[in-house]
Amino acid sequence: MPVVFISGTGTEIGKTVVTSAIAASAVAAGRSVAVLKPAQTGVGPAEPGDAAEVVRLAGAAVTALELARYPEPLAPDTAARRAGLPTLSPARIAEAARRLSLDHDLVLVEGAGGLLVRFDEAGHTLADAARLLAAPVLVVAPPALGTLNATTLTAEALRARELTALGVVIGSWPAAPDLACRCNLADLPGSSGLPLLGAVPEGSGTVDPADFRASAPSWLAPPLHGTWSPETFAAAWPA
Repeated sequence: MPVVFISGTGTEIGKTVVTSAIAASAVAAGRSVAVLKPAQTGVGPAEPGDAAEVVRLAGAAVTALELARYPEPLAPDTAARRAGLPTLSPARIAEAARRLSLDHDLVLVEGAGGLLVRFDEAGHTLADAARLLAAPVLVVAPPALGTLNATTLTAEALRARELTALGVVIGSWPAAPDLACRCNLADLPGSSGLPLLGAVPEGSGTVDPADFRASAPSWLAPPLHGTWSPETFAAAWPA
């Protein structure tokens, strides 16, 4: 898996923290890692974006690249149009990821919002860039009520486009999960048809970076360079 695309079922659900955890775990396993953020929206010219946040949490060994930045917190296509700036094509995203893969063992491409958010005037999405590289997609989902539908729809969209879905990582697992969260933990694999590959505790992005890097492997399953077990985790949170 030299290139992995990371998409959410929506926005503000923990994609950047999950990306950081995967990067930290891969570095700890001896892999060289790059993170690509094709479109950063809602951030000013001098402000750190999501790619910089991954480096802050996962460590300076991670290479970060951002292709475009748009000032308003909107879908990339809309934000680009309103700012009078060029949009991003799937080919440019795929080529940037391919070039990074020449010098890195793992390239993580973090999307904007959900899988089918538009990147350009033609309606191309992150899925189109992933198809150009035949790269797998990891889905980040919230644990709360409504996630079964959103995650299952994302999984169906991936299958319809003949893309490989690696699995699902819960982006922000609460310290005191309610009944819906605990039931969703058990139901997500059956509903989406995808394996659970991790659960990142809520608030993880606010801890000391050294503590984050030390803990990250315990949040992720072995396919993501971690030690997390879905069976052990589910047993700790019975519905």
